[in-house]
Amino acid sequence: MLPRLALALLLPLVTAGCKAAPVNATPEGAVRELVERLAALGSDQASARAAYAVLSSTSRQNLDRRAARYGDASGKLIDPSAMLVPARASLRFVPRTYQARVEGSRATVEVLGMAPEESARLECVLEDGLWRVELPLPELAPMPRRPGAEP
Repeated sequence: MLPRLALALLLPLVTAGCKAAPVNATPEGAVRELVERLAALGSDQASARAAYAVLSSTSRQNLDRRAARYGDASGKLIDPSAMLVPARASLRFVPRTYQARVEGSRATVEVLGMAPEESARLECVLEDGLWRVELPLPELAPMPRRPGAEP
């Protein structure tokens, strides 16, 4: 009876230390998570939020500004993750391998498909101990103003 009781008391302590590593504990994991979530964008908003979560702070800020501009123009507030549009996020090929080259707090992940021409490179940055993907998004252009209009 005593060994069973000891085992029952120790088992939660032992398994508590066996948590899975976050998906973006490595640059490859961050890019893989982003690719998988972008592939599922058309089916649910949770995928867009999960994809947004693995983006770098710079990429998230860019999407935040885009969502704010959309809200200013339309009068509708939208979640910044909704700026990840399925048509723009479609995959050019099916990824087979992810290879990272890490230099300090930055990494380049090469995504390779089956054919030699199927490759893409994504930049990652280490933020708060986790790898985040930097989307190659252009900065927003200033809003055009009519001559004589107040800023």
